[in-house]
Amino acid sequence: MNNPQIPNTPLGRIKLFFTFFDSRWEDLTKDNWIKTTYQDFSAGLIVAMTAIPMAMGFAMAMGMRPEHGIIAGALACVIGRTFGGSKYQVYGPTAAFIPVIASLIAKYGVANGGTFEIAHGFLVLVSMISGIILIIMGIFGFGKYAKLVPNSIIVGFTIGIAVSIALTNFEDILGIESFKDFLGQDEDIQGGLIHNIRLSLSNINIINPWSIFLGVLTFILAKFLLKISIYIPGPVVAMGTATLLSATVLSDKEIILVRDLYGSIPNNFFKIQLPILPTFSSSVAIDIVYYVVSIVFVSGVESILCSSMADKLANNNKTPFNPDKEFFGQGLVQIITPLIQGFPCTGALARTATSIKAGAKTPLAGYFKAILKLTMAFYLAQYLELIPMACIGGILIWVASNMIKVSEIKEIKHLGKFEFSMMVYTAVMVPVTDFLTGVLSALIIYFIVKNAFKREKKVSV
Repeated sequence: MNNPQIPNTPLGRIKLFFTFFDSRWEDLTKDNWIKTTYQDFSAGLIVAMTAIPMAMGFAMAMGMRPEHGIIAGALACVIGRTFGGSKYQVYGPTAAFIPVIASLIAKYGVANGGTFEIAHGFLVLVSMISGIILIIMGIFGFGKYAKLVPNSIIVGFTIGIAVSIALTNFEDILGIESFKDFLGQDEDIQGGLIHNIRLSLSNINIINPWSIFLGVLTFILAKFLLKISIYIPGPVVAMGTATLLSATVLSDKEIILVRDLYGSIPNNFFKIQLPILPTFSSSVAIDIVYYVVSIVFVSGVESILCSSMADKLANNNKTPFNPDKEFFGQGLVQIITPLIQGFPCTGALARTATSIKAGAKTPLAGYFKAILKLTMAFYLAQYLELIPMACIGGILIWVASNMIKVSEIKEIKHLGKFEFSMMVYTAVMVPVTDFLTGVLSALIIYFIVKNAFKREKKVSV
């Protein structure tokens, strides 16, 4: 693979960051532009169909509205494809952000005496601060440092997030509109592992078996149709099947639909949500630091990881992705997307892989995905509200199952007992505590132990 021409000065990087037709477009030539454009359009269409149910599911799992996921995925892809550093990466809502955003919305929203507008505005504020930090990091060449995060911790973090997603979707799969605690009060399943298990066990008596059936059916269809062919949009087929069943043969089974919780889904997607600072206090200041660090970490690590994976998957033997430009693009995504009725997004591993397998060659695929996604959602908005919540839960369980890869676990195991133990530690701590506590504590332990080993080797030599 050729070495990219990355400037060594901040001014040189800024000039490159605002260069639209750079090396990311090198596979689009006068000789192949018709074929390449068709391949990118086809890939964009496949990803757009797959992304709509996933984006809605991610948004609702975060405590946002379904349409927020649709607009966030489309906007993030346009901004990321314009200013990012990868030829192939698909940007949008990702599972790694679910626990981060869900905890913010729960803490500052209706559940704790606030309003959704205040919570969303606070999310916009911390996301914009994160975006500014990411832009500065890109300008000063910090992209390369994201690669220093150990793979054992990345895999453990991914497993932990998958477990968290699975646990937070019990409510939808079981057909329960809201969980009750032991005192009979409504409570969301948004806490740690022990909290979620306790709530689930205390609500077994009010589950809806037909809801479980739709959730399992959705999971099976989404899981196995894509294995038959990448051109079969498994999540869309699953969503359509579950929606049809709930509207016909299961119409009298009291299955909870999207509209029962969120009302009608509007198709006027573009609205401005300005940043809001809640009444300032020491706890708010701590939360600002916590959420900013979380967003920067997820954006930086996941986008670099996704870009690197994309180059390998596409057998890119030309110019590789630019990590500094990727940070810059991520910064703009985090500043602009939440402002227009969205939320933080980053590189999406599964959708990027789908896009490449479907034939994507240039950033055009991302633009096609965004346009087609908004177009389909605009005309389907009145039908999207009829989707069973169990279907959304099934899709997110499918996403969670795809995040845990046996091959990656085996690779970590071959690296030695220490690397494997760090993977297990991170995987357990993320759902038991919270995202940032689990990851940061793992990083601290990892580098302390590694430095201690290095000192011992020097002394022995």
